[in-house]
Amino acid sequence: MARPNKRTTLREVAEATGLSTAAVSYALRGKHVSKETEERVRKAAAELGYEADPIARALASGRTSMVGVLAGDLQDLWQQQLMAAIGRELLAGDRYALILDAGGDPDRELKLAKQLRDQRVDALLVSPVNPSAEEWAAIADALPVVAVGDSLSTARTAGQVIFDNRAGIDSVLEYLYGLGHRRVTVLTPTRPSTPDRPADVYVREAAERLGLRAELVPCPQELGEATVVARRLLDGPRPATAVFCFSDSLAYGVYAAAAEASLSVGRD
Repeated sequence: MARPNKRTTLREVAEATGLSTAAVSYALRGKHVSKETEERVRKAAAELGYEADPIARALASGRTSMVGVLAGDLQDLWQQQLMAAIGRELLAGDRYALILDAGGDPDRELKLAKQLRDQRVDALLVSPVNPSAEEWAAIADALPVVAVGDSLSTARTAGQVIFDNRAGIDSVLEYLYGLGHRRVTVLTPTRPSTPDRPADVYVREAAERLGLRAELVPCPQELGEATVVARRLLDGPRPATAVFCFSDSLAYGVYAAAAEASLSVGRD
């Protein structure tokens, strides 16, 4: 039995099994030993209450099993879902997500990214607020970085996962056009357009092709802010007949404003 208040060491497991500490270490990692030896070592480790020291393991391997995950703005419900999914996938691979929120602030984003780098996470996943910041180059040179939804234009070594934003915008505006809408308000997050998501360009091109009027309105992700903006739009002299929201958070704000005005989304 393990002694109270004392961490069982790898050496004690080795002594209990008659193996070297190296062999025990391999067995606990399921490497370079027979199945029988692995099971014997794991059984002894469980009986002794042995748990691997994460600090010692990180020092020995040069890895922390921690992946930094930096959200651009967790007010965005889509980003909440994205971060949760990333966390689940990492855990399934015996990795752990250290999730931080930039809150839509590009300066805070860079500060947090540098903090994650200095904490020696194994890698960094980021949904960037400002993907063109010069600092990304040095950060991506220090550790593996993958941008989700954008490419980090100053960081040539960074990976990227890019969405087909043009196809998405075309699909939505074509659908609204087919329903008879000719005046559409497009609510977008208050983030700068980038080469990978130039919302203003894609919306303008699709609107011109379809022959409809589309007004882009930048809006903070907070539900209350989106409601205020939507309320102002609905109270205008000639409001749009449809609102295209770039995020669930913005859509909830529009629903709230419509309810206040006794309007039914999809009917009025």
